[in-house]
Amino acid sequence: MLKLFLFCTLMIIVHQLPAQYTICNGKSYAAPSFSASALQQLNDQLQQAKIKYDKDSSKGDHIIWYGRRLAYLARYDEAIAVFSKGIALHPTDARMYRHRGHRYLTTRCYNKAIADFEKAAELIKGREDEIEPDGIPNEKNIPTSTLQSNIWYHLGLAYYLQNSLEKAEAAYRQCLLVSNNPDMYVATANWLYITLWKLNKVKEAEAVLKKIKKKMNLIENTDYHTILLIYKGLQRPAEIRTKFLDETHPMSNPAIGFALGNYYISIGHAAEGVDLLGRVIAGGQWGSFGYMAAELLLEELGQR
Repeated sequence: MLKLFLFCTLMIIVHQLPAQYTICNGKSYAAPSFSASALQQLNDQLQQAKIKYDKDSSKGDHIIWYGRRLAYLARYDEAIAVFSKGIALHPTDARMYRHRGHRYLTTRCYNKAIADFEKAAELIKGREDEIEPDGIPNEKNIPTSTLQSNIWYHLGLAYYLQNSLEKAEAAYRQCLLVSNNPDMYVATANWLYITLWKLNKVKEAEAVLKKIKKKMNLIENTDYHTILLIYKGLQRPAEIRTKFLDETHPMSNPAIGFALGNYYISIGHAAEGVDLLGRVIAGGQWGSFGYMAAELLLEELGQR
């Protein structure tokens, strides 16, 4: 779930999909590109999911995985349609709303995403949490998130991107309650910290950093950890900025780029911050959360 974005590891410029168009903000975005091997793997996984779906398109797991595999290939409209069918068949299955909401989020349909995540949040009340399998497993093949943490995490982000900051804070605090491993904690803490800072709740923001240590047992969310260490004063931002600017790959990490840009702006170095945010946008990973947040901040600053 919390791969900073599928494109970060798979967009290496070989095969082009048909042009994508986000349906809720009126902007056009370039289609993602995949290496030949990544594209083959994704298509194979989609075909396997489709076989199961075609065999029994009413089964919840078949719907979920067919929709997820479509989305990994940036076929978002098709994925949303599959999840919508799933909702019609399984109106009390929170997973359907969670995954459709995610793809509404990707396509900037923020109001629709919020409606789906809020519905999912209602459906999980009083229920035991469950591990959510990764569609793109990490190197240890150990899922780091759950259904409930994903619902609250993505709801918080949708609120943040709508500038509903009080609601975003509430969602992220709920997410912390079900963030039961270091990876999920640092991801949630990152966005909660930024939200609290934006709300001028400085003491509350600093409190979020208390559990952040120099060394943590992380599997995949090391970028969020690095960001939090900067906020805590345990990592020099200039060092990370230099590394970001020296990236040889043209599509530098959007999570790091947004966080650094936001940080420099917050300490009064607007020119450096805007430059970093611009580099995130130039990178083209428009489905990543860092890109979305950079896009929003540049608009707020009148730079876009």
